[in-house]
Amino acid sequence: MSSVISSSSSRVFDAINECVFLVQSDSVEVQEKALQMLASITKVSSQNRTSLAQTEGAIPTIATLTNSSSPIIQTLSLLTLFNLSLNPDLKQSLADMETIYYLNSLITNSSFSLDSSKLASSLVCSLAMHDKNKAKFGVAGTVQLLVKAVEGCHGSDANHLLSSLAELVHFHGNCTLAVRAGAVAVLLKVVKGTDNEDLAGTSLAVLSLLARFDEGLNGLKKTDEIIRVMLNVLKGRSLLSKEGAADILIRLFDDSEDCVTEALMLPEFSTVLADLCVRGSVRVRDKADLLMKKMAQVSLDSDMEVCSLHG
Repeated sequence: MSSVISSSSSRVFDAINECVFLVQSDSVEVQEKALQMLASITKVSSQNRTSLAQTEGAIPTIATLTNSSSPIIQTLSLLTLFNLSLNPDLKQSLADMETIYYLNSLITNSSFSLDSSKLASSLVCSLAMHDKNKAKFGVAGTVQLLVKAVEGCHGSDANHLLSSLAELVHFHGNCTLAVRAGAVAVLLKVVKGTDNEDLAGTSLAVLSLLARFDEGLNGLKKTDEIIRVMLNVLKGRSLLSKEGAADILIRLFDDSEDCVTEALMLPEFSTVLADLCVRGSVRVRDKADLLMKKMAQVSLDSDMEVCSLHG
């Protein structure tokens, strides 16, 4: 049995070496067939991914092909790299600066195919799951490019961009870059301007991540009628969106009593929260209950202040 496994592994190793040699051909047809084989081989086995990564010159060669003028070569090389990135131990070595710059160009250049742009964003998201890679993308300008790409994107095509941005802003430095690039306004525009619940939910999740830090929180506080915008989300969006809005409101209420006062001045606010305490998911119910308690405390403090003035 072991000899059969060994023989099979040997054949795969030989096939990988041959494909790496063939992808360097001047013929697009030859490159395409070799990349199709590599994409197929690396899709099914983590061991095959490791074998390809360990093949001399393989990763730089495939990364270079992501910049090919042929859309199919772009797509297949990106797909192969994405498959490799599924191995946690390969994420850091795949994220060299040259590859990141290739990915940046694929995300932002409209002359490239939509498939290539989506795969490039997915690869950014996968590589950014390794914490040590997050800062690299920040240095390379990927965060600002993603914000700009989301702003110029329409419909569900923005989802892959938002997912990548969400992964990158877990790092504080990238949060700062995103806010300075106008992410707060861009994401709120998506929330208010789309009927796509996935897009709205992911945008609110990113805003919630930005609100963990002063830069993002200050950006939200400076937004006109931010409390009313979040109220509209609580009234009419999906549970995922409501959870994101509730997270944002909790951070705003914790940071600023003025935000709580603004909520108290909106007659619907307490009613909507009370309804969510009954009808929401477990997490939404808990967050709505916390918001109600914060509002009740500020209201009580205000009443006591009035009483002391009249006393």
